[in-house]
Amino acid sequence: MKWISWLGTKYATIASRWFFITAFAMTAVCGIATSGAARDEAGADNGMAGQNDPTIGFAEVRVNNSHHTPMAGEAYTNTFLGRTINIPARQRENILSLSLGATFYDPEVGGNLGLPIAALYWRHRWQNWWTRDVIGLFVNEMDVARSFGRFQLLGHFENNTVPFADTEIKDGQEVKSSSVIWGTASGWLGAGIRIPVAPYQADNDLRFQLFYHAGYFYNMRTNDTGSNVRLPPDTFIHGLRLRARYDGFRRNFMELPHEGWAAGGDVDLTRRDNWSDSTFGDLLFKRNETRDYLKFSGYVIGAMGIPWLSERHRFVGYLHGGVSPMGKLDRFTAFRAGGGPFPNETDDLYRLPYPGALFNNFPVSDYVVGTLEYRLELLFFMYLHLRGTFAYGANRPDYSGSDGLRLRLASTDGEAFSAGLTTGFFYNSQLYLEYAYDTKLLRNGTSGNSFMILWSKSF
Repeated sequence: MKWISWLGTKYATIASRWFFITAFAMTAVCGIATSGAARDEAGADNGMAGQNDPTIGFAEVRVNNSHHTPMAGEAYTNTFLGRTINIPARQRENILSLSLGATFYDPEVGGNLGLPIAALYWRHRWQNWWTRDVIGLFVNEMDVARSFGRFQLLGHFENNTVPFADTEIKDGQEVKSSSVIWGTASGWLGAGIRIPVAPYQADNDLRFQLFYHAGYFYNMRTNDTGSNVRLPPDTFIHGLRLRARYDGFRRNFMELPHEGWAAGGDVDLTRRDNWSDSTFGDLLFKRNETRDYLKFSGYVIGAMGIPWLSERHRFVGYLHGGVSPMGKLDRFTAFRAGGGPFPNETDDLYRLPYPGALFNNFPVSDYVVGTLEYRLELLFFMYLHLRGTFAYGANRPDYSGSDGLRLRLASTDGEAFSAGLTTGFFYNSQLYLEYAYDTKLLRNGTSGNSFMILWSKSF
């Protein structure tokens, strides 16, 4: 099935990429949804205050006699175009939001010149319960926690069950013979501790969590699957995941990190119960090398002011890295990098962004990706972002050779430069625009451009 856009039949490009509607927005909606809620002046208090958040409901009213960047959740008064604007304090725990948009590529990436975005985001806290859900039809993510003081019982469900073919990308083009339909669904049960940290807002905490996860993996051939492709069997999968999260950010009115830092890490040990050798062309994945795997990933993000300049000017740095010291990763277990807006929401900070990439369609086994951003507050509701992103040493799958996921420094190091605009929009909504230029990484030595538009509205 092809998505026919107004660009004409030349742009009918995404036969197997409807998953982008759901999967991309799964992460895009997280940060945009929380900031979209900031536009809703009627949302001063739509639920019970966070159990461990002493600041909710006690916001200082600030008057703009000298410049002050308005902070998330606090009351704010300003004059704009001769009109006095009064923004009441807002409860930030409870959010329901919809995000819609699209991304366009020139030249195409993996046969795609344009992809749509849509997803629903819900986050709510009661006295002792908390939930966070991102709904995208074929790709969904749901979390629930029951608190007993600082101790928590945790549940998590996720599925990626897109019923359309997934084709890997090499040299900027689809490898048709790698086309397969595959998916996973899994549930996690675990326990952890949550400790509130400064500045004691709704999303400031230190969390340690341990999960046992179990689920099912399936895959099947398509009409384009190569004759020399041997798929692994469908199987039960299970393992352990250790997770740590720290968020000490103070966020601004648009829910963008203003000052402070955040960090996190994941350790994932997984076994695929019924497994066998598999091949993709000349690339062989042996059962004893791919059945069990161990992955480490982590991130550090910081935001700060610039000396001698007002707080309109901010630096934000992102650093993500991952490695797999045990087991050989295949196309189904590799880390996934991708495009989309940069993560801002506390539960989305782990996501690995690379401007201009297709969502979640950039498999790597080892990587370091860093971004430095300069952000300028043009108006109290409008922010300009200028970013440079640098990727180093990403091991990529090579479906035409026999070495598999191997280090190719000459071709996999790369840079991307992007400019974005986050702004309040009509009817208490938010609009995000981004242009990105990639020097060589996404199209294997050829530069390219992308443009993204994303609209979000809270209810």
